Amino acid sequence: MEVMKHVFLALFLMLGVTAAHAEGPTQIPLLDQPRDVDAFVFADAEGNARSLQDFKGKVVLVNLWATWCVPCRTEMPQLDRLQAELGGDKFTVLPLSLDRGGADTVNSFYKEIDVKSLPVMVDQANFSARAFKIFGLPSTFLVNADGQEIGRLIGPAEWDDPKMISFLQGVIDEGQKGL
Repeated sequence: MEVMKHVFLALFLMLGVTAAHAEGPTQIPLLDQPRDVDAFVFADAEGNARSLQDFKGKVVLVNLWATWCVPCRTEMPQLDRLQAELGGDKFTVLPLSLDRGGADTVNSFYKEIDVKSLPVMVDQANFSARAFKIFGLPSTFLVNADGQEIGRLIGPAEWDDPKMISFLQGVIDEGQKGL
């Protein structure tokens, strides 16, 4: 059963990569209507329970990833640069690692690739994957200041591309109004 799960995950990832590039990596497809996200918990680097409620009032780019996911590994430096550029009172990148090794695994990886701006957040139980109803990584969700999903992108993107930054800045400006 575990082998089949990995086979389906690999196939989904391949399809997700194709879909992401077909949409263009410089924006996230927005939903017609904001969608409520089922509540879920994850942990910060110190093991404290956290939730999306902790980020209300900000537009949040939730990125579900893992250190064993090759496209995810490629994206992390870009997401780090995005957080350094746009992160603040109105926006944050929330990288949720689905690694079973927890914060130690993420900390080691962050040191390896010199990530400085992203927080260590882990969801070892995959609650976030169930809440967002996904099966492949990387998966990224745009959440408005009211805590509702307003967009999603399955597969990798160029997060620090000037067009993506401009797109996200527009969403941040509008997102403060709840889109």
